[in-house]
Amino acid sequence: MNRRVLFAAATGLTLIGGMGLAAGSGSARDRNAAPAATPVGKPETCIPNRLIRDTYVRNDSVIDFKLVGGKIYRATIKGGCPGLGFQERFGYSTALDRLCATDIITVLYLNPIGSGARCPIGPFQQITLNTP
Repeated sequence: MNRRVLFAAATGLTLIGGMGLAAGSGSARDRNAAPAATPVGKPETCIPNRLIRDTYVRNDSVIDFKLVGGKIYRATIKGGCPGLGFQERFGYSTALDRLCATDIITVLYLNPIGSGARCPIGPFQQITLNTP
């Protein structure tokens, strides 16, 4: 599922997620298992905000970030982030122009409007998705 990245320049807050879900998305299968992937190289500590094209919340523990140019980086949240897989949207605020493994994401709720769990994101591992 494609995700839009919205920047609130005045606050430095970045919101990840769309206002609606695509038809057929968000099924229990989608939330329970991330697609199989093969790691490429060593994990990165940070990825530049300006290069994030799409995000794919796979479940409470896994987010895939598709960058401009097609590279995909997978971040794993140790212990999971309650509500992330169901809501499929999150926000974060950074002092720099990149998202790093030391940053905290916040699950965003559409109904009721508000925010949920705050969780530390893990390192970013470049991956190649395994296609069946």
